[in-house]
Amino acid sequence: MTFIVKFERPRRERTAGLLRLSPKADVEQKDSQMTSSIPAQHQDATPGRESEMTPAPDYMPRYPSSGRLNGKVALITGGDSGIGRASAVLFAREKAKVAILYLEEDKDAEETKNAIEAEGAECLLIRGDVRDKAFCTDAVKRTVEAFGGLDVLVNNAAHQMEENDLQNLSQAELAKHFETNVYGYVYMMQAALDHLPDGAAIVNVTSVNSYKGNDSLIAYSSTKGAITALTRSMASNLLDRKIRVNGVAPGPVWTPFIPMSMPAEKVEGFGEQAPMKRAGQPNEIAPSVLFLACQDSSYMTGQVLHPNGGYIVGA
Repeated sequence: MTFIVKFERPRRERTAGLLRLSPKADVEQKDSQMTSSIPAQHQDATPGRESEMTPAPDYMPRYPSSGRLNGKVALITGGDSGIGRASAVLFAREKAKVAILYLEEDKDAEETKNAIEAEGAECLLIRGDVRDKAFCTDAVKRTVEAFGGLDVLVNNAAHQMEENDLQNLSQAELAKHFETNVYGYVYMMQAALDHLPDGAAIVNVTSVNSYKGNDSLIAYSSTKGAITALTRSMASNLLDRKIRVNGVAPGPVWTPFIPMSMPAEKVEGFGEQAPMKRAGQPNEIAPSVLFLACQDSSYMTGQVLHPNGGYIVGA
């Protein structure tokens, strides 16, 4: 008896100007792209622009939809690029309506919106600064008015700058870190809690640096530690409402933060210091965000997931 084994090359589809691998595509093809070394580069603009990064981060989902957010409304801060963009597009593939808050990166935000709409989902772009409590309140109100409710809040917007000497950390820079990374999360939760139904989900993006520290990201790491504590505190606080609050603590991920906040020579080879010897891609983090946002994690609250490239850290 003779057996014939046929191997098919991944089919490629182009939708709304976006080149996409079909759901049957071999994931190993994309994995091979993620092992290439990142070249030296730097961006002066704050925040960074994903459209100017080389190589472009991988943000498209790598598997077909199972409708895990069907009928849900999600609001994602910092959803224009990086982990926020990857999460937004994945949520769209899983049938959610998605509102994206972003600071001023209009080009990145429009590209994300195009990707979401290519998945057949609705997208609302809201431009503004999460350091402004009034803006956060208005953004949630606009989301509810546009989509009829709110089921998932993802706090992801952040500020990051390097400082190698605590003595050189200015009061203004320290304040910007905490006002964006901590106050912004609090403001968004305060605004959302007036609209989130019982059983809703909040996902806070923290960092591996919350657990292992980082000698050149002192302010940033400190805020991420605060986010981890905030997540656990709010999980306990909201038990009676059955609102789950969990976190994701990524390791080194190729996002606009990196070329924006680091000198070019430090960007070169970024992520190769991780145990897995490479940077993560945004679409490798987004599934953790999705898991915590949907009912697959219905028995979890106050927990943090660690897609961090192999670092062993405490829970």
